[in-house]
Amino acid sequence: MGTAKPVISVVVPIYGCRSCLRELCNRVRATIADIPADYEILLVNDSSPDHAWKTITELAGEDPLIRGIDLARNFGQHYAITAGLDHTTGDWVVVMDCDLQDRPEEIAALFQKAQEGYEVVFAKRVVRRDSWLKRMSSKAFYRVYDYFTGHVSDHTVANFSIAHKKVIKGFRQMREQSRLYPLFLQWMGYKTASIVVEHKERGEGKSSYNLKKLITLATDTIIAQSNKPLRLSIQIGFFISLGSFLYGMYLFLRYFFMDEHVQGWTSVMVSMYFIAGLMFFNFGIIGLYIGKVFNEAKGRPLYLIREQINEKEAAKDRR
Repeated sequence: MGTAKPVISVVVPIYGCRSCLRELCNRVRATIADIPADYEILLVNDSSPDHAWKTITELAGEDPLIRGIDLARNFGQHYAITAGLDHTTGDWVVVMDCDLQDRPEEIAALFQKAQEGYEVVFAKRVVRRDSWLKRMSSKAFYRVYDYFTGHVSDHTVANFSIAHKKVIKGFRQMREQSRLYPLFLQWMGYKTASIVVEHKERGEGKSSYNLKKLITLATDTIIAQSNKPLRLSIQIGFFISLGSFLYGMYLFLRYFFMDEHVQGWTSVMVSMYFIAGLMFFNFGIIGLYIGKVFNEAKGRPLYLIREQINEKEAAKDRR
């Protein structure tokens, strides 16, 4: 009796790349056919403004192994990825972007590397075909993230990866609101490897991550993954108090032993405003943590689905 083919699930969050979808699906099918393996493609429409759901519906109608998930609104890329992963049934799960910067042909290399005994394999984009701002902001994000969390991250790694179904099962248990897929996989600690892949120009549109969104993502991720900002605020407060105490002792000695009158209301006012600014800064940090706790306490679902196409019964049991 021959060994059954593995099933590879390919999860693709869709936003702003409608014209790429047919080519994407064709190239994924051709690549997986050469492995060889069975497949399912999950196209998760994150309320794409270019009416991508119409194209997803057409593709799913032509191929029952292409499954469509239409989210009720735009929840964000990593929530769309979560929606796809919640509905996969494959032995191995690939996550990739929809704009063809992640080459579908690299799925074969990721799968081959995974067969060496790895449970997660990431695609390394050593030469990135992104704007200067996006490359620099990505490096800055991971440096700041590593500082606050104590991790050692690789800024050349993003969502494009393959993971065993037991890894995805573990991922499904992580339901916090602040989400970043590759960092979650790294946190879980499974046996991980990476391979260098070719990174292409975008097939359509431009990245939805502007500077403001990147800063927000960085803040949310750091607050969700580390309490180091709170410890830093305590340390800053301690050193300011220590400095104030030493300066007060200095003024005390000048007044009583050197017979020098202490002058300077300006320095007093500047010090007051400085201390007040730091207090508000620290209150802001504490407020961010309280806000995150509030969001988690509400217990809202990570996403809502408006419609599904070609849904599998096995996937229903995984939710």
